[in-house]
Amino acid sequence: MLTPFCGVRPGYYSFGKMVMRISYYSIILVVVFLFASNVRGGVFNPETFKLKNGMEVIVVNNPRVPVVTHMVWYKVGSADEGPGETGIAHFLEHLMFKGTKTRKSGEFSKIVARNGGRENAFTSYDYTAYFQTIASDRLETVMELEADRMTNLVITSKDIEPERLVVLEERRSRTDSKPAAILGEHMMASLFINHPYRNPIIGWKHDIKALDIERILAFYKRFYRPNNAILVVVGDIKAAQLKLLAEKYYGAIPAGPPVIRNRAKEPPHDSARRVIHSDKRIRQPSWRRVYVAPSLLWGEKQYSYPLEVLADIVGGGTSSRLYRRLVVEDALAISAGAYYSGDGNGPGRFTFYASPRGGVSLESLEAAIETEISKIIRRGVTQKELVRAKYRMQAAAIYARDSLSGAARSLGSSLAVGISTAEVEAWPERIEGVTLTEVLNAASYTFDKRRSVTGILLPEAER
Repeated sequence: MLTPFCGVRPGYYSFGKMVMRISYYSIILVVVFLFASNVRGGVFNPETFKLKNGMEVIVVNNPRVPVVTHMVWYKVGSADEGPGETGIAHFLEHLMFKGTKTRKSGEFSKIVARNGGRENAFTSYDYTAYFQTIASDRLETVMELEADRMTNLVITSKDIEPERLVVLEERRSRTDSKPAAILGEHMMASLFINHPYRNPIIGWKHDIKALDIERILAFYKRFYRPNNAILVVVGDIKAAQLKLLAEKYYGAIPAGPPVIRNRAKEPPHDSARRVIHSDKRIRQPSWRRVYVAPSLLWGEKQYSYPLEVLADIVGGGTSSRLYRRLVVEDALAISAGAYYSGDGNGPGRFTFYASPRGGVSLESLEAAIETEISKIIRRGVTQKELVRAKYRMQAAAIYARDSLSGAARSLGSSLAVGISTAEVEAWPERIEGVTLTEVLNAASYTFDKRRSVTGILLPEAER
């Protein structure tokens, strides 16, 4: 669909006595050029500075509405947990909404709500983030609150036990009660031999039950400090205004000792693995394969951008190669796709997935997907597929500017893992520069079955 390009449709167009044929492919080339030109100057155009205590500050001025998204990112996630501590980063995220030396438990959220804002937090493998979206004239209020709990958190045994039950219930509802999530958890544990990405972010149940107040407070004191944090504010605020507020609230906090990440390294993979999970709750079987892949910061880094483009071509929606082949043309599956995760601090992952149509065996479905993977390794993708993917991805970069929270998340998550703002801003140009040869080389390198785990989800009767 070419609606971004002024409603032009492919066909014949007359200019005086000259008649020219405008192909669908050539129109897409023009659109890609226009989109690329529009984002060449950068995606978000952030301004950056650093406080004397080492805290990084990013601001994106977007004055469309008098609202800001305020986020504090800590460079710590579940991959930084020690032995027996799985889930501690997420558990601490919950406890951060308790009291401080100056405020009672729960008062933080009440103040944000009373000022018309909304707030939340999330934990990943590589970072933990806290955010509020609020009217720009109330920004100072949430900055004061967030700075307070950066160093003045107060938690007691009375706080920990009820919150432990909340975390355990969250694990039950999001993982233990969902067979697909259970399979995914075991696949990650099998995919990574030694790297901490093998552990679930929410933690293993036995570790959650064993975490005590001393370990949680030690974790907090080690990682929650301004020189291990990033402040991102997007919305109706200018850098000069934000700098005064940041220095007032965050700049007054002393820096702590430097935080050095010392994660376990992943050894070479020499054997393909297979995980089968059956459950009486399953009505629809499914198939998945995950490859350990290069990322922007790990392994053969030059393949990261080509893999992003490849994922869009192979598995990006109903027009993707895999969906058209398995669902539309061969009628083997009811769903199929692929995606790539390469923006972490450690190894990336490239995933294929599909669910068979009634009467089709998982063996037949797997054979068909492996045939498509082999075609990609041997022949790569076409120039037409490459241009279409770039068009879609360039468009997404432009649309991303419209979201305050989207901009804050993109910039914050990148800086928290070690990707610079310059790299984020150059993303459209990096995608535009991907070639057919680079996509082919990335696929040939990544789709090595020895570096993969295949997961099968079955009804219990078919175990």
